[in-house]
Amino acid sequence: MYTVDSNFVHTFAGNPLDRAQHLRKDPAELAALQQSSESRFLPFHKLKVATNRTASLAWVKKHHLPVNADQFVFLGLHDGLGHFAVSVREDFRADEIQEFTDCRQAAAELDIQEAGIVSQARAMLDWHQRNPYCAVCAQPTRAARGGQVRHCDGCDKHIFPRTDPVAIMLIQDDEQGDHCLLGKSRGRMASSNFYSALAGFVDQGESLEEAVRREVMEEAGVRVGTVSYHSSQPWPFPSSLMIGCHGIAETKEIVIDAAEMADVAWFDRPSVQAAIAGENPDLRIPGPGAIAHHLIKAWAFS
Repeated sequence: MYTVDSNFVHTFAGNPLDRAQHLRKDPAELAALQQSSESRFLPFHKLKVATNRTASLAWVKKHHLPVNADQFVFLGLHDGLGHFAVSVREDFRADEIQEFTDCRQAAAELDIQEAGIVSQARAMLDWHQRNPYCAVCAQPTRAARGGQVRHCDGCDKHIFPRTDPVAIMLIQDDEQGDHCLLGKSRGRMASSNFYSALAGFVDQGESLEEAVRREVMEEAGVRVGTVSYHSSQPWPFPSSLMIGCHGIAETKEIVIDAAEMADVAWFDRPSVQAAIAGENPDLRIPGPGAIAHHLIKAWAFS
């Protein structure tokens, strides 16, 4: 429906590391890489990432890490060097580290490649923390293949991390598309003027197009016809893939799901263009770090 710049990369995508699948199946090679004085380690504390005084990632060498670092994840290779993420305690300090920063906040300052590394690292560390036991036999599990999987010695099962697909969609009112559909959820933003694209998890046994149509019907009571793909964005909170779409409505009457949504409304193009420019006191939309911003902008200036 709308052209997408093939060179554009969303925040939390653009990871430059070679994930080096061949090394993950060689425990001796991985162990040597983890012990190497040349490898680089990115510390996290409570899923906040270490940043330095220039608002870049604060990589450290192995000999700077505390002995009680409790989780290592192999991220990949870059320029031949091993790169790892590691969980550390709050009292860990190093010259390279200015502070531990919330990953959303950090991504606003990092370049696109560093934000992509944060996406991989945070999602993996969070997954390991959430899955200490086997879902089949309830025995403790251990990290394997550099943190790519967890293994249960009790029943010999491998547990793999999952990525949850989320459909996020910008719906226009008809083929001409003079209005788009935006909503706001119940919660802390319910009384604000902040609106975004509608979104929801893709159900089991459901196509992306079906998910778009179902979510819009559930949240707004609007029937959607044509659905087209725009782009996708990794979202490591905890581990989602935001799949951005545009769609064309077949009906315009809104019937809000009051249990979930504070408001859903049609907005005309000039109002949305002004909101994108930060010049509409009655409407705010997500910033450029979110895929919703780019779905809205693609429609507004089409």
